[in-house]
Amino acid sequence: MKKLRGLIVLPAILLAGCILIDACSPAGKAVADNKADNAGRVLTGAEQTEKYLPYLQGKRVGILANPTTVIGKKHLVDSLMNRGINIVKVFGPEHGFRGKASAGAKVQDETDSATGIPIISLYGPKRKPSAADLADVDIMIFDVQDVGCRFYTYINVMRDIMESCAENKKELMILDRPNPNGYLVDGPILDMRFKSGIGQFPIPITHGMTIGEFAQMINGQKWMANNLQCNLKIIPLANYRHDMPYTLPVAPSPNLNTQQSVMLYPALCLFEGTIISQGRGTYTPFAVLGAPALKGQYDYSFTPRSIAGMAETPLHMDEACYGLNLLNYDINEMRRSGRINLQWMIELYKAYPIKEKFFDRSYSKQMGDINKLAGTDLFQQQIKEGKTADEIRASWEPGLSEYKKMRLQYLLYP
Repeated sequence: MKKLRGLIVLPAILLAGCILIDACSPAGKAVADNKADNAGRVLTGAEQTEKYLPYLQGKRVGILANPTTVIGKKHLVDSLMNRGINIVKVFGPEHGFRGKASAGAKVQDETDSATGIPIISLYGPKRKPSAADLADVDIMIFDVQDVGCRFYTYINVMRDIMESCAENKKELMILDRPNPNGYLVDGPILDMRFKSGIGQFPIPITHGMTIGEFAQMINGQKWMANNLQCNLKIIPLANYRHDMPYTLPVAPSPNLNTQQSVMLYPALCLFEGTIISQGRGTYTPFAVLGAPALKGQYDYSFTPRSIAGMAETPLHMDEACYGLNLLNYDINEMRRSGRINLQWMIELYKAYPIKEKFFDRSYSKQMGDINKLAGTDLFQQQIKEGKTADEIRASWEPGLSEYKKMRLQYLLYP
């Protein structure tokens, strides 16, 4: 990929049926202007209002938003309305527009009490806007914070929004945000036999892309129904690199409520397919690991409780869980290694006294499917066979290397 005076020159596959960043548009100019201040702080697409507000004037705007959709401490919807932008409806993903729903809880359509705008839920009876939903919309905006993992489902939501926009000939503006795990490209490529709500694309566990870059990949790889192409306008980040540390200003979801949990999520979410609690039902989810059966093998313990808005019926509720405290784990360790930590999974499987329960969902309705989380049925077998982390990682090739090469053609940032 080459850059010439603000124009992003992209492979031909990306240009068919898709408008990306216009060379003469505010977004295109931003790519060139942002080079001038490499020492400046990262600016999200939403923060660079001068790049897109003129384009929205006079248009009827729909927006996919949640509590991470902010400019500073103010929600983007409130900010745009105060600036005279005509927002006709909001679409809410998992947890809802204002983030009041628990993980996995169905969300109903409603009217936003703060603005009076209709809110269409995309985490209830339907998962993408209908033709009727978009009939009075001239342009859609997507602005939600992602964390760079295949099983973090906002990339699925974005694909569905793109598909609806393509079907109904609506333009989609993406206000890009940093990927806090953008440095990390690792994990097995999803075997599409295990395609599910937590794995929709043939990508590794951590894809190493921003949401704007991933949208380009969806278009370029033709991952929408009937090879549809979405007309995209991306407002890029300023002063961003994939390898830079980035602390999220807003928790991306109720159970990723600290920077520690966000950085540990690529490794610890795999435990949702096991009998081991990842701390749901505590105020430190995705930063601790444990189970009642590990009593006597570990000194550290925690007790999951029912917490409204976070975990109403967590695994091992009201039972003391013994295991690993990762609250003070050096989260830069994975950054230095460039790899997902597999040692915790290996260690806790070896330590667990009842091996047949470790991955078996029949023992707990709160457990997820490890094959769907890992994207392959080989991972579970490798852990059971006592394979080392290096042996497991070797089995991810050549798929992982092929993905890394493919990814390069869609990047907007170094």
